[in-house]
Amino acid sequence: MNDSLRFGCTGCGKCCTGHHVPLTLAEARRWADANGQVVVLIEAFVTDGPGMPLEQREHVLRRSHAVRCGASEARVSVTFAAFNPGRCRNLDDNDLCTIYDERPLVCRIYPVEINPHIPLRPENKDCPPEAWQQGPALIHGTQLVDAELEALVQASRQADRDDIAAKVAVCQALGMTTSALKGNGFTAYLPEMAAFAAALAQLPEDDGAQWTLHVQDDALAASLLAHGLRTTSEPPVYYAFIGF
Repeated sequence: MNDSLRFGCTGCGKCCTGHHVPLTLAEARRWADANGQVVVLIEAFVTDGPGMPLEQREHVLRRSHAVRCGASEARVSVTFAAFNPGRCRNLDDNDLCTIYDERPLVCRIYPVEINPHIPLRPENKDCPPEAWQQGPALIHGTQLVDAELEALVQASRQADRDDIAAKVAVCQALGMTTSALKGNGFTAYLPEMAAFAAALAQLPEDDGAQWTLHVQDDALAASLLAHGLRTTSEPPVYYAFIGF
């Protein structure tokens, strides 16, 4: 977070359009039970090696999980997100949220960032200029002013840590075991929702599945192979590789 800011929602609905909303494990269950589609986003890194952003070391370690990858080990971060390529399915004709009292944590803390290493910048948000010229103080200096909002932010970050092992186990059970390297891109899966909901309802054990890293740069692939990691550059069939 950066300079002092105020914020007042204008109700424009732009933050609810064209954004995939990260979900906690419990929220993903509710989304699936309501016949919503979930997109699974995965990125990986090596502890103190390729993909590790040193300035975010503690943060990324706490929200990642160790997996087998070739003859070595990678750590993966998994995001279950509500799939909203257009308008959120819960917006009504007046751009009002029909699940407002049960909306996901990420929606509750908007426009604050989940990642403590990403500053809140109004120019990076979809809100109109007047949203930043009205409403109560949001940030003073580098601190959130609203204690309740601060508690929600911390709850969101803690859920990332608490849920990661279960999210990895669900991915393994459904064969979603190819990741991109953090900083180079991520892999995106659209799981069949009946199978996804069943895995969430009865969380599987971590079966120690073998993971693969999708990379398209030869030099990067060579670096990963030198660490004993398994890579692929084959065109994906069951997932999308979103490169940076």
